[in-house]
Formats: sequence, C-alpha cells, structure tokens
Amino acid sequence: MSQITLRVLDGADRGQVFGDLAPPITIGREEGNSVQLNDERISRFHIKIQEDQEKLVLTDLESTNGTRVNGEDTQLRILRFGDVISVGRSVLLYGTRGQIASRLKGLRNGDKKTDELVERADSSSLSFELRLGASEDLQSTLHIPQPPDLPENLGASQTAQLSELIEYFHLRTRQLVQSAKVDDDEKQVTLSLTQWQDLLDLQARLAEYLRTIGNPGMDS
Repeated sequence: MSQITLRVLDGADRGQVFGDLAPPITIGREEGNSVQLNDERISRFHIKIQEDQEKLVLTDLESTNGTRVNGEDTQLRILRFGDVISVGRSVLLYGTRGQIASRLKGLRNGDKKTDELVERADSSSLSFELRLGASEDLQSTLHIPQPPDLPENLGASQTAQLSELIEYFHLRTRQLVQSAKVDDDEKQVTLSLTQWQDLLDLQARLAEYLRTIGNPGMDS
C-alpha cells in the first residue's frame, strides 16, 4: 500500500497537507493522532484508517458527531482516491492530485470536458481541489457508487452466510420487480402502497445491517 495523503479542503486547518502517512493512522483533535485537527466538533480520536487485504479501510471510532464519506454517513468504508471525508467542520480529500487524476481517467467515459480537466490535473496544478469541488462532472464521476468487490479468503461458514444474505435480498427485490405494474405507453412503473412499504422495509433492514457491521458491539 502506498503512503496516505490527506489534504484539508475546509475547516480551521484548511490548506494543510498531510502526506507520506503510513497506515494505520488515526485522525482526531488530540495529540497522539497521526493527523491532529483543530476542530472542537471532532472527537479526541475520531477515525482510524488502516490497511486490510490490500485495501484502505476507514473506521469511525464511535465519534460523537459521526463521519461522512462523499456526503454519506458511515461507520466503515473502503477508501478510494478522490473520496471526500467530513469530520466535524473539517473536510479532507484523500489522495494526491496525480492519484485522483489517474482514478478519474479510469472512470471517465469519453467526456471531452472531463478529459481536458484530467489532463491538466497533475502535480503542477494550483487549484485542482477547487475544480474538483466546483465541477459536477468531476464529482459525479468520482463519487458514483460502484459495485464493490466480493470479500476474499472467507471461510466456508462465512461464504455461506454471505451467500444467504445476498440471496435474501435478491429474492425480495425480485418479488418487488415482478409485482410492479409497468405501463409502456406512459413509460411509468407503479407500486402499490403495500409494495412501497415492503421496499421501505427492505431499505430499513439494509440500514440495520450496515449499522451492525459498522458497530459490531452495538445492539441492533
């Protein structure tokens, strides 16, 4: 795993660059953290970033005000270059300009305007962060949800549990898709109130799973 680079985009420490950090690292407001931020809304030890199976994993350390990655609340998250981490009033960007440009180049789909920005987004760019923050094209390309890889090296029982979990949600979503009414003329899909409630229940169950996975010691 390459060294970690974090750049502070907003907050009291705006403009600071924390580079060449070797995982694991912690971020918080107290001395002893790899990255100490001057922000009273950040917990003493707010988040941890560590390497696991060649991936960089962010964990919220039961912080008081929580952690967001790309605008979404999270307890546990695999980080990718260009991810925006929000803790307290501080906003951090993960990755060097070159690393983000390289990832963006791999994600782009022939958009010429985005291509031009990527080609200029090298280490000599003076305001790549500002272009990143201002450009909806760049933001949407970097932060669009991508299908995650399945975990590797699972034991037999873990593989069976994961398969059972995915199959459960597959069956429930398949039932909803098959029961929806499709009007080709109006180009509309209609769900009944019962189906809508079933969809909301499915989302709630997913949220509960995410909370349990992010906080294994917390009652669901």
